[in-house]
Amino acid sequence: MASVEKLPMLADGYERLVAELKALREERPLIVDAIEEARAHGDLSENAEYHAAKERQGQVEASIADLEDRVSRAQIIDPTTLSGDKIIFGATVTLLDDDDKPVRYQIVGPYEADAKVGRISYNSPLGRALIGRRIEEEIEVTVPAGDRSYLVQKIEFI
Repeated sequence: MASVEKLPMLADGYERLVAELKALREERPLIVDAIEEARAHGDLSENAEYHAAKERQGQVEASIADLEDRVSRAQIIDPTTLSGDKIIFGATVTLLDDDDKPVRYQIVGPYEADAKVGRISYNSPLGRALIGRRIEEEIEVTVPAGDRSYLVQKIEFI
């Protein structure tokens, strides 16, 4: 039997997934009510409310299935329990860019990534380049904005 691939994520990312799943499950009965109400209007072939409600029902059910899958495969990692001198999942890394300007990123799962707040996925180009690196190592990475080089200045587990 094939093993199920675990999805590493931080606790707050897991909590966001569970909250989204709960909200969608709470929407289910509202959609059923909307379908029943639209059915009561008669002819379903030209009933826009009915078709919209059925479409929304399909979207919600697909989202619920996807979220249930992710929640069931979640492997929650607490960075404060980690240590070491290598960059791994959960590490917060301070890098110096080409202009010696410090940039700081935390390595997270793909569903938690948000570069605007300093969270990058471990499978993004920069994330892949950083995994396994140590302080004072230089990395070069090709990102959508072009080729960049960074120097690893600090590795923290916070």
